[in-house]
Amino acid sequence: MSQIKALFLNASLKNSEEQSNTEALWKEVGEIYDQEGIAHESVRLADYYIPYGIDKDLGDGDEFPQILEKLKGADIVIIGTPVWSGEKSSIATKALERIYGSASETNEKGQSVFYNKVAGAVITGNEDGAKNAAQSILYRMSHMGFVIPPNVDAYWVGEAGPGPSYIEANGIENDFTKSHVEMLAYNTMHLAKIFKEQPIPAVGNTQ
Repeated sequence: MSQIKALFLNASLKNSEEQSNTEALWKEVGEIYDQEGIAHESVRLADYYIPYGIDKDLGDGDEFPQILEKLKGADIVIIGTPVWSGEKSSIATKALERIYGSASETNEKGQSVFYNKVAGAVITGNEDGAKNAAQSILYRMSHMGFVIPPNVDAYWVGEAGPGPSYIEANGIENDFTKSHVEMLAYNTMHLAKIFKEQPIPAVGNTQ
């Protein structure tokens, strides 16, 4: 069986020159992947020029196609986002729209090119909205052909109103967050390994 590959799409509004709380929580998942021999890569979407639209390539310097190639080569795709006013970030929305623009592409069996890929979500914020963001991300990914295992929404949110963010608050010490990091990592790995050997049959699942 070839090595499992995971891709983390960080939809922080900050580029790589700034510290990201969402990236910090993702790294906890990445440590488990390292222990289990899962290759992984993190992409900070704010570093790329990604125009709005629903198409795999909008031309004029659009850098989303190179992200799409990474996505196609991954077995596990995790989208990470901060929470703003109870919602995922605008960059997360844009990324999902652009991914949707490629959902009609098919594999050699005639299924969506995203079949047999496993998805999850990592979310951080200063107040509630993590579950709302997770359900929006995970439903959309399921609709595009990704498989959603149980309990793959690892998140940490602080108290309502202004306050310390995940890194400053040492959010990983939260037992609930710790357990969801572990469930996300192990459940995505488990299904990704199954699909490597036993992909979803084409019968009843072609476009």
